[in-house]
Amino acid sequence: MCGIVGFTGKQQAAPVLLDGLSKLEYRGYDSAGLAVRDGDKLAEVVKATGKLKNLSDKTAGGTAIPGTCGIGHTRWATHGEPTQTNAHPHVSGNASGSASGPVESDVVGVHNGIIENYEELKEKLIRNGYSFYSTTDTEIVIKLVDYYYKKYKIGPIDAINRMMVRVRGSYALALMFKDYPGEIYAARKDSPMVIGCTGGETFLASDVPALLKYTRDIYYIDNLQSVRILPGEAHFFDLNGDEIEMESVHISWDAAAAEKGGYEHFMIKEIHEQPKAVSDTLNSLIKNGKIDLSSSGLTDEDLAGISEIRIVACGSAWHAGMLGQYVIEDLADVPVRVELASEFRYRKLLVDKNALVIIISQSGETADTLAALRMAREKGIRTLAVVNVVGSTIARESDNVLYTLAGPEIAVATTKAYSTQLVAMYAIGVAMGAAKGKINGREYKHYIEELLALPDKIKKVLDNKERIQWFSAKHANARDAFFIGRGPDYAISLEGSLKLKEISYIHSEAYAAGELKHGTISLVEDGILVIGILTQQDLLEKTISNMAECKARGAYLMGITSEGRYSVEDTVNFTIYIPRADEHFIGSLAVVPLQLFGYYVSVAKGLDVDKPRNLAKSVTVE
Repeated sequence: MCGIVGFTGKQQAAPVLLDGLSKLEYRGYDSAGLAVRDGDKLAEVVKATGKLKNLSDKTAGGTAIPGTCGIGHTRWATHGEPTQTNAHPHVSGNASGSASGPVESDVVGVHNGIIENYEELKEKLIRNGYSFYSTTDTEIVIKLVDYYYKKYKIGPIDAINRMMVRVRGSYALALMFKDYPGEIYAARKDSPMVIGCTGGETFLASDVPALLKYTRDIYYIDNLQSVRILPGEAHFFDLNGDEIEMESVHISWDAAAAEKGGYEHFMIKEIHEQPKAVSDTLNSLIKNGKIDLSSSGLTDEDLAGISEIRIVACGSAWHAGMLGQYVIEDLADVPVRVELASEFRYRKLLVDKNALVIIISQSGETADTLAALRMAREKGIRTLAVVNVVGSTIARESDNVLYTLAGPEIAVATTKAYSTQLVAMYAIGVAMGAAKGKINGREYKHYIEELLALPDKIKKVLDNKERIQWFSAKHANARDAFFIGRGPDYAISLEGSLKLKEISYIHSEAYAAGELKHGTISLVEDGILVIGILTQQDLLEKTISNMAECKARGAYLMGITSEGRYSVEDTVNFTIYIPRADEHFIGSLAVVPLQLFGYYVSVAKGLDVDKPRNLAKSVTVE
């Protein structure tokens, strides 16, 4: 969602803040703003709607705002329209929030999250003489901190802690107090925030890429913690105001990993990084020809004792869980149920005491997924997180953690993170099947060989992308598309459909092919695009039959199948062939043409591929 940055140190703050915000653009935003202090002078606030470039132009790239301490923000509207007045930073004073320039205000701050009891808090503050210029919940939080700061004549940390006790919802806050020049104060609950200290300077951000240019040793602020930030220092406090020691986490990937590296867009770069990401993840899990999950804290004995599995996730991570369900059930003979986190958390959790809840999240901060994790832990059910970000909240709060090694993923539409989640699920399935005695030695060796062959086969798919690019340009003006498949192919259809709709804005749906006759086929008409995933030999003829029914009603058919199944061409108008692979794992190959299709359609339409409208990379609010 929103992006937050902060800096205090030796150099001019505004250019650093703008650079950090540019690294967070992938999170999605509609406006941006800065607040910078020059010594004891008042904080100068500048805001702009639209792209970050508008704010940069307004401040001459930051050079027009002197000062070595400041905070910045890119806003994704939740409470209040995307206007300059509603843009952050917000102030505790009553001056117009749309004005630029020095502000006579005791507290200035930025916020990511949603305050659920904002109306109740607003009424309280109005009764105590406060007035409001915006329609945001953020202004209420800033003024609540100001209220406690002045009423009880306490320091910033104590005022912030009183606010945290009073507020319901999720938030990451960065604040500057007029009485404390050169200092920034921060706090969080359920919204991510990280800090880095180096060379007498301190950097703050809502995600790691904004800090990598300066340091790879990162502190993750824990839930209900507050922080006092000075040049080169960060002091952490619990809810009682007691200072606590925190350990930094070293980020192995560097700043270059979050750059485009010569590619036109981050998305196409990340599509091409999949062979390496998949290889790195597999090599972290397969050692000496065996799957070793000991780094996650799971032993063979643990796996053998699991009676059932719930996979909980959102979006593409949920699609990875869907494919994981087929693989785990088939290889380990364990019942698996895949649930949307936003639904799972509001239902009764009826599972066996020996169940395992697998939580999948790229960022490790997804709000609904995090809530589902906490619900499972409250019930005493063992949890395993499959996450890409070391030290993220979901990673820290799970019983066990399996890290995917996708590196930074900047494009909003996930590709390489999804692919690493898939191979993580495959590895869990094979390891559990072996632990439960459902896979013999010969089968186990075959599965390991097939898994290790996936990176090279993904590269072969990418080497033949020109045909997909040509096909995409021909169908860039499509109004509707349907993706169909059966079994594991249905799971891949879901991801292919999402990739197309989220970045090209073409209406797209995915259906289990056998369900077409139950209503959906009434939507098929002349020229409509139907894409069939055809990788499962036992289900091939049935899905081909469903596609033929669509063709008889005027649909144009595209099929994705493995090399050697030439009967597909008798029905399908356009065929993409992928290398042969074990059918448990071939989804990792079938999804790549679908990622490329969505990408090239979006490019042909001239759209913003990396930052599609209305979407954010990490959904940290409900």
